Amino acid sequence: MKKDLKVVTYNIHKGFNVGNQRFVLHQIKDALRAVDADLLLLQEMQGKNLHKEKKIHDWPDRSQLEFIAEGVWPYFAYGKNAIYNAGHHGNAILSKYPFTRWENINVSPYPWASRSLLHGVICAPMKQIEIHVVCIHFGLMGKERRLQITKLCDRIDSHVPHDAALIVAGDFNDWLGQAEHIFYEQLGLLEVFQETHGSYARTFPAWLPFLQMDRIYYRGLHPVKCDRLVHAPWNKLSDHAPLSASFTV
Repeated sequence: MKKDLKVVTYNIHKGFNVGNQRFVLHQIKDALRAVDADLLLLQEMQGKNLHKEKKIHDWPDRSQLEFIAEGVWPYFAYGKNAIYNAGHHGNAILSKYPFTRWENINVSPYPWASRSLLHGVICAPMKQIEIHVVCIHFGLMGKERRLQITKLCDRIDSHVPHDAALIVAGDFNDWLGQAEHIFYEQLGLLEVFQETHGSYARTFPAWLPFLQMDRIYYRGLHPVKCDRLVHAPWNKLSDHAPLSASFTV
């Protein structure tokens, strides 16, 4: 039986490359399938866009979530993050293992900066245990992020048992590392790339990464390795580079 749990976090930029010049969702789908992770935590997933559906000839005939998940990740959850006249986008969790429950929680301090965190619980067959999984995309402003970090900590304290396996991953927009001491001291979370490489991964912009934006935090699991995916084709897809981590459950 498979012992490791493979996790990928990736801001897919609504399926477009840098500058929105090309629609690359089909290439993103192929690249994610090649990695063959058990769990995908994806940000900027386009739930619906009426304008682009009409203009882009290879726009999927189903939601982006269903398009990526088809045939590989039978279980998935989507939480709207931003809602506008043409549609909406948000966070998504795709899983090879079933959810026991999931919920999308609004963490927007301002109506013009809509943000949420998507909290799912999956049942891992390798040990028949529950693993809590939180997919996030924090705001660009420092004050906004601090409020969102507080709401995330409150959510975990109130809904995740202290002895439960937990993964919190996504686009933190926290290039200054302000969340680190809070996550460690209050939640007991460690960041897997930092634990295995000695520093945060530089993931933005994908073609020449120098900002430490994307992270995978964990507790109750044992890290095996973590890779920053910056080689081709990743450097030609979204504006973020993905992180791929393996854990022993």
